[in-house]
Order: sequence, then C-alpha cells, then structure tokens
Amino acid sequence: MKKYKINKSYQDINKKIKTGEVVVVTAEEIIDIVREEGPVEAARQVDVVTTGTFAPMCSSGAFINFGHSVPRLKASKVWLNNVSAYAGIAAVDCYIGATEPCEDDPLNKVYPGEFNYGGGHVIQDLVAGKTVYLKATAYGTDCYPNRMAEKEISLRTLPSATLCNPRNGYQNYNCAVNLTNKTVYTYMGTLKPRAANANFCSCSAGQLSPLLNDPYYKTIGLGTRIFLGGTTGYVTWYGTQHNPSVERTNKSVPKTPAGTLWVMGDLKKMSPKWLMGVSMQGYGCSLAVGLGIPIPILNEEIVQYTAVSDEELFTQIVDYGHDYAHGISKSYGQVSYAELKSGSIKFRGGEIPTVPMSSMVRAREIAEMLKRWISKGKFVIGEPQFTLPTK
Repeated sequence: MKKYKINKSYQDINKKIKTGEVVVVTAEEIIDIVREEGPVEAARQVDVVTTGTFAPMCSSGAFINFGHSVPRLKASKVWLNNVSAYAGIAAVDCYIGATEPCEDDPLNKVYPGEFNYGGGHVIQDLVAGKTVYLKATAYGTDCYPNRMAEKEISLRTLPSATLCNPRNGYQNYNCAVNLTNKTVYTYMGTLKPRAANANFCSCSAGQLSPLLNDPYYKTIGLGTRIFLGGTTGYVTWYGTQHNPSVERTNKSVPKTPAGTLWVMGDLKKMSPKWLMGVSMQGYGCSLAVGLGIPIPILNEEIVQYTAVSDEELFTQIVDYGHDYAHGISKSYGQVSYAELKSGSIKFRGGEIPTVPMSSMVRAREIAEMLKRWISKGKFVIGEPQFTLPTK
C-alpha cells in the first residue's frame, strides 16, 4: 500500500466543512498553489478542489410520474408538448429523452434541419415553471380501463420528476474537423469543408473538467455528491460507453474519450439556467447540463491530479466528414486544450479557428458556486461506496 505524507479522510474534511474551517479552491486556482507550494504542502493546506462544466450532454433525460386519471389509465404511449416519451415502465411513469424531437418536426427532410424543439426543451420548460401539455393513450385493462388522458402539467403538480442521465461528463473528447469538400452537420456542431474550422468539447472545460481532475476516479463513484442542474445530485453508476483503458499521458490523463458518469437528481429542485434545451442544426436536439464535482484532497497524489493545466491536457484531431461516420478510428494529430482555447490551432501547415461546444464562463461559475456552498457548510462531500472502474 502506497504511503503518503498527507492522509485525510472524508470524515476529516466533512468535519472541517461543518465547523467552517475547510479550505476550498477551484481546479484553476489549485494549479498555481501546487506550482508554488509543491504537492505535499498544497495537500496540507487545501481540503477540496471544485470542478465544473456546462455542455450539451445528449445521453440525458427525466423519469416523470404524471399521476393517475379517473378512471385509471395504464399508458402505452405518452407525449409531452408533442414530444414522445417512453411509456413502457409502469401505468403513469414515463422517460423523456433529451434527443427526442417533436412529433411533427420535419427532421432533415428540409436539410439541414433546425430541430427547434425536443426532449431537452421540454425538460427546460418544466424546470422553468412552464405548463406542459400531456397526452397519453392506452389499450385498456380491467384495472386500468381508461384509454386516453390529456391534461396540462407543471413540475409543481407532478408527483415526482427525476433527472436521470446515463452518460454525462465525458472524460476528454475529440477535436472535430471536416476533411471532405462539403459542409457537414454533426453533434460537434457545423464543420466547414477542407478543415476550415475545428470544434472541441471534453465538456470544453479543460482544466476545470471534472473527470480530468481525477483521472483514475479515486474519489468519484457510487454515491459521490455533485452539482447537477443547479442543485445537489449524485453519481449513481459509471456511464454508458465508460472506457478508461485508453492511452494516457505521463500525468495519467487520457488522450482520447475515456470515463463517463451516470448521474441523477431531483428535477423539481433544478434551474433552467443549468438545464437548457439545445438545437443542433442538421443533427438534432439535446440538453446542456451544468455538472460539477468536488474533489476531496485526501493526499498529495490527488492534489497533483487536480493541478493539471490546459497545457498538459491533450486530445486527438478526428475527421467527422468521413472517418467518424464510417467507423474509422484515425487521429490527424494531437492538440492541447491551451491551443484549442487560444482561438486557433495549426493544422496541415495552416491556422484554423477553434470553437468550443460549451461555456467556460458557466464552468467557472459552477466551480465557484460549489466552492461557496462547501465553504458555507451547505454541501458536504459524499464518500463513494465504490469508485468507478479503471479497466
């Protein structure tokens, strides 16, 4: 077992939070502290490092119980503002996915489609306190004889509503270019022909991104308490497509897409500022999600992980014009987040503009909100029952 000069427990840190003695900094602030003080002294001084990201996260949605009608109904099909929700759960439970488009959307029949309204927008409307029109149909049973129900619902009147996102917070992601001769429309945004622009994500937060600050998930797992959609949420499992067995830098940071999180929280307590419906031209609908994770500084190893900077974070340049669509895994070069955030990168002898798919301003705001919550004793650190798989 590895020995550390600094050893703190979750209980130690939470005691400091409750007594107002905790020292909290953001993932940007810790970089200079570690450079100036060294990892051991930084780990001695700092108890928690906060992270944040605000980006489109397609694998998102909400479980909604819309209450029984009179007579009772066992829904087989459900629509919310004419957006289809999955009803194969129970009588009046449904799941609305962020990427489900409105029923009468022309999709890409008029190319490129606008996708003005979908599941992500329904979720935003609900948390904004707006009224949503529900329609449910059924085949009828002896105990649930009703065959149709239509009513207006709001988040306040729903018996329960839970945000449940099977894949959020991707740990690193591709830098997308288009090497073909025509414009393409993707979940990474619009890409001009002949690599005229480069779009990037990793939730675009770089050195603020949650999983890039804990590359081996030493403090993140089942039960980790997080910032989600403007309130407290939880990591409930590892996310779909979780793939930690990828090539890493000498600082343990994945060079390609790796870990993901399954997260949940009470939709009734969330804010439309941190859950926003997204329309991606030519691609579809999504939901921008505000996500932040506090990293407890248990020892000097963990503080070194949180001190990683944009200059030390790298991703791969991938062709979304042809290769990605045809399942071809090929990198056209490696680029740092510092370069991406500068506004342009050098590629094939030229310089092309870069576009983030999320907001650094919002990411910083989340990290700062978490910092305030913890400093004021309003948010304690959740010790995971088990951490995420690393293989």
